[in-house]
Amino acid sequence: MTSATHAAFGFPSAEWVSACGVAINASRAYREAAANWTFGAVALVVRPQPDLGLTEPVALWLDLDRGSCRDARLVPAPEAGQAPFVISGDYATWKAVLRRELAPVAGILRGKLALQGSLAIVVRHVGTAEAIVEAATTVPTRFLDDR
Repeated sequence: MTSATHAAFGFPSAEWVSACGVAINASRAYREAAANWTFGAVALVVRPQPDLGLTEPVALWLDLDRGSCRDARLVPAPEAGQAPFVISGDYATWKAVLRRELAPVAGILRGKLALQGSLAIVVRHVGTAEAIVEAATTVPTRFLDDR
């Protein structure tokens, strides 16, 4: 993991989502906030943005259960649609979330992120969402539009 300390992972990539899963599992705040999360996987979908090389949607799958991330990987967009919760947004919006400029639930409520799944459950578990973002911000990240 020492090389990961200095190397940044491109977002969104298989390496980034894998490192994110490790960071979520390393987060005590996440374990505590998500102790009662029994609602299944969350898929995060980055909409296509051809000028950044994203010609198709990129879907990150987080299999979450009771304070643990059981799996974190890229999946095809149709598979992501099978998750109980799918949150979709454009690249700039996800970048703002990862830079802590936009809270994910606020993004949903403001229409910057689209939610497929129960808004009531997401709002009730806002601390879980915030803890996931907090863990994700510990992953060394290189954004596609940062040159």
